[in-house]
Amino acid sequence: MKIAVGADHAGYVYKDRIAADLRRAGHDVLDFGTHSDVAVDYPPYAYAVGLAVASGRAERGIVVCGSSIGVSIAANKVPGVRCAVATEPYACELSRRHNDANVLALSERLVGWEMVVRLVEIFLGTPFDGGRHAHRVAQLEFTDAERAKAEQALALGVVTGAQTPKELLPT
Repeated sequence: MKIAVGADHAGYVYKDRIAADLRRAGHDVLDFGTHSDVAVDYPPYAYAVGLAVASGRAERGIVVCGSSIGVSIAANKVPGVRCAVATEPYACELSRRHNDANVLALSERLVGWEMVVRLVEIFLGTPFDGGRHAHRVAQLEFTDAERAKAEQALALGVVTGAQTPKELLPT
């Protein structure tokens, strides 16, 4: 699998270790940096990873910063990116199964290395379930139709028509 990675100065140690582990496992890694503790801004690294994934140059992406929050916000600004912050296995698994997350945001300051290894393993090994989740993931693209629905909700002060299609409900 081709995987894009990127981090700021507060996440580069984990990022470098993740990239090395991925290469040892046979993955092709696009490493957008950074490679030192010299302070840098995180958005350009998260954007680069997001663009690599959204453009198809990479199948998945992993971004790392001190908390995972900043890089996740930045990566999610790229259309087509579904970046999930994961600090424990079940949320990581659900981000793939239910949300088809294509970028994983990790924290170097708040999550231990052994957990990070497990999260990367889950993120890369878990398929998207599709099914009842597919139409919800499609709505994340925020098309003109989705924008119109959101603007209507804003004008009315209430969201309407947000029911799961009947054919997707359990019988």
